[in-house]
Amino acid sequence: MRRLTAALRRSPQTEPLLGGTVSLDGCTLDLQDVSPIHEAFAPMVRDLRYDVSELALATLLQAVEAGVQIAALPVVLLGNFPHRALYVWGEENRIAPAELAGRRVGVRAYSQTTGLWARGILGDTYGVPSDEVTWVTTEGSHVDTAKDPATVERTSGTLVDALRAGDLTSVVLGAPFAAGIDELIPLLPDWEEQQERFYDQRGWVPANHLVVVRRELLRSEPDLIRGLYRGLAASIDAGLRAEPAGTVRARAVRYGISPGLLDMLGTAIRYAREQEVIHREIDAADLFADFEKYVGEA
Repeated sequence: MRRLTAALRRSPQTEPLLGGTVSLDGCTLDLQDVSPIHEAFAPMVRDLRYDVSELALATLLQAVEAGVQIAALPVVLLGNFPHRALYVWGEENRIAPAELAGRRVGVRAYSQTTGLWARGILGDTYGVPSDEVTWVTTEGSHVDTAKDPATVERTSGTLVDALRAGDLTSVVLGAPFAAGIDELIPLLPDWEEQQERFYDQRGWVPANHLVVVRRELLRSEPDLIRGLYRGLAASIDAGLRAEPAGTVRARAVRYGISPGLLDMLGTAIRYAREQEVIHREIDAADLFADFEKYVGEA
């Protein structure tokens, strides 16, 4: 039976597939040991190392612009609101979001998807364009030809240490990491209210990770990718049945091409253009052109 090398993170929505409860037609997955999953992104877009891979949305957009031979599947495996992603060091250092203009903010990489969404919210909601902030990073882009804008600096130290020392006003972090350091608190005290207002207005949760495959594989063996897509869909359905209704994960994880998915991706593309993460226009529907042409399921 055909074996596909796969870099996918274990989660309640992928575990039915990766654990064998859901099976694939015509193939099995040779799951690669990659943790954290973002360490798979550079090998995928630089070397096409895997047949199928989870991939950050911002990396996908940069890869498409660079002509990397991957094709996206309409499968969102991870998403979250960015309203809690900006942290400060202690209550005494909390400022209004609009006051970030002219300040220094840390983010692991400028092309990190969480940072993309956080900067977009700062611009749309609080009137702070990304180019009015100095973004301090510790890593470059997964797509090695992508260049950061002039407002980006690199540091050799850790972002949390720089925040503690007062060299940064805020940092973009994932909530699980931030939860382990008591002094880190969200910049937005009402982040929960703000993210629900965002959802009420938009109707979608920002995506962080989608699924991609090698384009040559999709075009040469579309039945194989159709089976993979159906397996991912079945796994998501099984996982969501055990998920309490209304959680962020239940609203974020999805499959299938829908107006909401395209609206969300279109917003991410707008943010990426405004922030100079990418430099040309991309149509959200074009991300799935190969999928629709060769696999024919939505």
